Amino acid sequence: MSLSPPALFLTNFAQALSTMVLYRDGHPARERATDKAFNRLKELQLKDPHNLYSFLGTEVVYGNVSMRELSDWDWGTRLANAGVQRLEFASNVTREDFEFFLTEVLARLTMQAVDSTIVRTERPTGIKFGAIGVRGETGTLRPEAQMLRTATIAYTLGEEADTIRWMHEEVMTKGELPLMEAETVVRSLSMAMHGDNQIVIPLLQLREFDEYTTTHSLNVSVLSMALAEFMGMGAKDVRSFGVAGLLHDLGKVRIPKEILNKPGKLSDAEFAIMRRHPVDGAKIIVESDRQLDIAAIVAYEHHIMLNGGGYPSMRFRRDCHQASKIVHVCDVYDALRTNRPYREAWDAERVVSHIQKGTGHDFDPDVVKAFTGMINTWEKRVAVVDESMELKTPTPDPHEDRKPIAPGAAETATPAAPPSNAS
Repeated sequence: MSLSPPALFLTNFAQALSTMVLYRDGHPARERATDKAFNRLKELQLKDPHNLYSFLGTEVVYGNVSMRELSDWDWGTRLANAGVQRLEFASNVTREDFEFFLTEVLARLTMQAVDSTIVRTERPTGIKFGAIGVRGETGTLRPEAQMLRTATIAYTLGEEADTIRWMHEEVMTKGELPLMEAETVVRSLSMAMHGDNQIVIPLLQLREFDEYTTTHSLNVSVLSMALAEFMGMGAKDVRSFGVAGLLHDLGKVRIPKEILNKPGKLSDAEFAIMRRHPVDGAKIIVESDRQLDIAAIVAYEHHIMLNGGGYPSMRFRRDCHQASKIVHVCDVYDALRTNRPYREAWDAERVVSHIQKGTGHDFDPDVVKAFTGMINTWEKRVAVVDESMELKTPTPDPHEDRKPIAPGAAETATPAAPPSNAS
C-alpha cells in the first residue's frame, strides 16, 4: 500500500532522526537523510502549504484527519512522550531551520542538552511544536507552543487550562466540542503525572470563582486517572476515564454565570437550571462523537447516587457505569476541597470522612475503599499548583503509607455543610 504524502514525510522524518543517532554531525549519511526528509516536506507543501500534525500516543492526526495508515507508527508515542504533541510547519521553513529543528527534537527524545556550538541566536520561525497548542481564529499555534530552547521538559498546567477555556468557548459560541484538544489535554496530564517515574497528582488551585469550571475539570480528570491507575486498570481505560473526568461538567457551559457563581443558596428555579447540566453535557458529547460513549455516560450519571438518588432521576433503577462511580467520588472530593462562593474549602481529612460516611447509599463501597487507600498512600504526591508553576515530583517519604491524612493547603476553620449543588 502506497503512503500518502503526509505519511511519507513522517516516515522520512523518523528515518532522519534515527540516522542522526548513528552518525556524527556532518556525516554524508546524516546529510542525505536530512535532505530526503526536507525534500519530502517541500513536496508536501506544494499541495498543502500549511502542515499541522498531532501525535496522540498511538494515533497520528494530520490537520483534523486521523492517519490510519500510521496506526502502528511507534514514533508518534515517542514524540508525544517527549512533549511534542503538536507540530506545525510554515511554508517558509528553510533547510537550516529544519536541521536545527531535528537537533532539538533529538535532544528531547534522548534527554540530552543541545550542543552549545550549534545553538542559534535567532529561533526558527517556520516550525513550531509543543505539548499543547490552542488554535485561534487564524489557525496558528499560540506563542507558548513555539520551540523550546533546551531539551528540559518542565510541566505547568497553564497550557492545559487555556485549552479547556478555549474548548468551553467553542462549545458556547459554535456548539462544537474540539475532541482532539480534549484527548491532548488528558495525555499531557498523564505525562505530567508520571514525571521521574513517580506518580504525582497535580491539582490546580482556584484563583478566581469564574475559573472554577476550568480548574475543576482538570482536577477531576487527574484524580480519576490516578484512581483508575491505583485500582489496577489498563492504560486505555485510565485515559478513557481521564477524558470522561475532563468532560463530566461540560453541560455547565449552558448555565448562566450568575447561577454558577451565586454566593447564596440557589432558588428552586435556579437549581432546576443547574440540574440540567448532566443531560446537556451528555448531549453535547454524543452529538460531537459517538466514540466517546463513556464520557457521555459519565456526564449523564456523575450526580446519580448509588441508591438511585441525585439527578437526573431515573424512571427505573439501574447500576451506573464504573467510570461514573469513579468520577462521582473524584468530583465531590475536588468540589469540597475548593473555595466556592457559597462555602469555604474543607481540608482533605474532612472530605475523605464525608465520602466514607456516604458509602453504600451515595458512593460505591469498592470505589470509596480504593479512593481512601489512594489518598492515604499518595498523600505526599499531591501537588497543589497554579497555572504558571513548574510541576516538580515531590520527594517520596518511605513512611508515607503509615501516616494519617494531613489537612490540605485549603484548610479552613469551621466550614458549613455542603449544599446539594456542591460539585
